[in-house]
Amino acid sequence: MLAACANILPGLTSIYIWEGRLEREQEVAMVMKTRRTLADKVVAETLRMHPFTNPAVLVLPVDGGSARFLAWIEAQTAAAAAPGGVVG
Repeated sequence: MLAACANILPGLTSIYIWEGRLEREQEVAMVMKTRRTLADKVVAETLRMHPFTNPAVLVLPVDGGSARFLAWIEAQTAAAAAPGGVVG
């Protein structure tokens, strides 16, 4: 798996300028937990599947956290991180 977990946060209001117009839309945010070495694959797969022309896809660094949780992420994404690993 490319990500160990995804959190979907509904009910967000986004305000932004798009093509010269002020927009206000209801959106959903998703936080995907993966390892740094898989971030580019996660971004590529998200862009491939997302219906927006320019979805807000960011990679944010993790500077620490629960060692047990970080180890769980590593374990869940181990197959995808291996050379020739499965994307999915």
